[in-house]
Amino acid sequence: MIAYAITDPTTLNFDTLANDLNYFSSHARMIVYRDKKSLHYEHNARVFVEHAKDFDKVLLHTDYNLASNLHADGVHLKSTQLGDIKKAKELGLFVIVSTHTIEEAQESESLGANMITYSPIFNTPNKGKAIGLISLKDVISVVNIPVIALGGILTKEQINACLEVGAKGFASIRYFDRKSLN
Repeated sequence: MIAYAITDPTTLNFDTLANDLNYFSSHARMIVYRDKKSLHYEHNARVFVEHAKDFDKVLLHTDYNLASNLHADGVHLKSTQLGDIKKAKELGLFVIVSTHTIEEAQESESLGANMITYSPIFNTPNKGKAIGLISLKDVISVVNIPVIALGGILTKEQINACLEVGAKGFASIRYFDRKSLN
């Protein structure tokens, strides 16, 4: 099972980066640095990649050129970046794409994505209506690349439910929050 930690400013603090990364690595083997508001994203991404050595895959969010320049393993693209899959692959990056429809999932696969997230499976703040486990199962049945469940995953029971319908793993922000796992 793939456990994929998505960071944000509520779960990753650069003042305690070593401790935070150590904590994440005890619960996940893949991690992405994601901060949509930082004015220091490039600097923080460099520090993040340099220190995130205990993960199987270290990714940056959306910026495939920066991911390549910093020698990250890959990039996590938004669903609005399907046209960037080929560019990221040409740079030798592992590519994960956020998808929300079967069509986006199929197009991501046809363009060369290595993996997709599919969301929101469960209720998630500010992400619209949950699509549910049946929709997750449907998308898994039409693509041949790994599908990672995302959205509102807070419990082991939810993870198991996603795995039971065929997801290769799960991704989350809030599940990996220290307050959630302790």
